[in-house]
Amino acid sequence: MLLVLLIVIIGFLAIYSGGTFIRLRNIMNILNMMVAVTLLTIGAGCLIISGKLDLSTGAVGTMAGVCLAVLIQGGMHWSLSLLISLSLGVVTGLFNAMLINEFRFQPFIATMSVASVARGLTFVISSAPSTPMRDPVLSYLGGGRIGGLVPISVIISLCGLLIYGLMLNKTKFGRNIYLVGGNPNAAMLAGVNPKKISYILFVNSGVLGAFAGCLLAGSLKSATVTALNASQFAGVTAAILGGISFGGGSGGMGGAFLGLLILNGFTNGMTILGVGPYWQLVASGVLLLLALSMDYFNIRSLNKRVGVGV
Repeated sequence: MLLVLLIVIIGFLAIYSGGTFIRLRNIMNILNMMVAVTLLTIGAGCLIISGKLDLSTGAVGTMAGVCLAVLIQGGMHWSLSLLISLSLGVVTGLFNAMLINEFRFQPFIATMSVASVARGLTFVISSAPSTPMRDPVLSYLGGGRIGGLVPISVIISLCGLLIYGLMLNKTKFGRNIYLVGGNPNAAMLAGVNPKKISYILFVNSGVLGAFAGCLLAGSLKSATVTALNASQFAGVTAAILGGISFGGGSGGMGGAFLGLLILNGFTNGMTILGVGPYWQLVASGVLLLLALSMDYFNIRSLNKRVGVGV
């Protein structure tokens, strides 16, 4: 279904854009636009498979990018600045996991609260709406291109999808994530520690969010106080659109990649066709509703097959 939907969208946009949509340079632009959201989707996808949710990664990424720019502007070496910025993802991930596992907060409420704190700290860290960041190494990682066409950041994000896809499907830890998401009680009886996995995945989500913010800052050569704030739902949307079940226990990175292509290709195509940004938000919301509806009917169909009432 995802492949059919992607083909229909590509065909429609290719025809109505006069072929502009399927030009190689535009395809590279779509992949480049996907980089930050891809990293957010990987973190969100792993958590959703485990039955949890993180809505703070966009705000954490923004905070990390601003922190990176401020530290480099202050004269700190890029490697230490990057390490400190990524550590913000570790701290926020641990805090999210603690609120959810120790204090029994709902993931939605806990992570939204942490997102609000991160947005506030971003303004505390930065004294301006935008902070320049001119470091040659980070600028190359974020905006450099191989052969003048293939962005380095795209290769990084695609490698991330491949590594996490293999981890989910080929390792014991990956199988445990599915087991915890599908049935936490059965996972505990099988000797799996759901709380430990939750801590690992929330830290992983925080670090990936922070890294996304740093890559974006390197690409733009500056960090803004609103860089990824609007993307906090994008990773979740792409993951669910890609077939990762909101109920946990199913889905993978291959489907998430298709979801990313659909979401970002659709947005890019509407821009080419001259559709206004507000209508693009409406269309993105419709896509999310479509994804949730597909997820609902898939779960309903599965429950009927196994004889569970809905």
